[in-house]
Amino acid sequence: MQTRYSARLIIVDGAGRLLLFLYQDEHQAPFWATPGGELKPGEDYAAAAARELYEETGLRLPIGPMLKQREADYAVARSVTARWQEQYYLVACPAPTTIFAADWTEEEQHTIQRWQWWDIEQLQQAPPGLFKPEWLPELLESLLTRPTTIA
Repeated sequence: MQTRYSARLIIVDGAGRLLLFLYQDEHQAPFWATPGGELKPGEDYAAAAARELYEETGLRLPIGPMLKQREADYAVARSVTARWQEQYYLVACPAPTTIFAADWTEEEQHTIQRWQWWDIEQLQQAPPGLFKPEWLPELLESLLTRPTTIA
């Protein structure tokens, strides 16, 4: 199985909300996940995070600390299953902020249905399986209990 590498973005606004994208492809039911994407050849995770931040949201903000790493096997649109090595980076974002698709690929235009800012209550009340990875509500809750992390 091929190994692929991805930088993911935990974008939290000044109101403590998490930005998520609704993804839908031929591999699974629709789900909400963080913006981000695959590293390009020669690119490190932090550089990919900065590039993906602008391409997927139109934002140019500092990339904060790496919060979490994950390894998971899955397929994304029009591909076969691969082992993904993911790193999740915090991005502190002022509120309100305008999000726009600055430079989406054809695949992103096909699979990303919309975006939404989620507060902690919405995340916690959502049905199981709605988020990928499933620990996103717990991660946001832990960030909000340490407010100096997001400032």
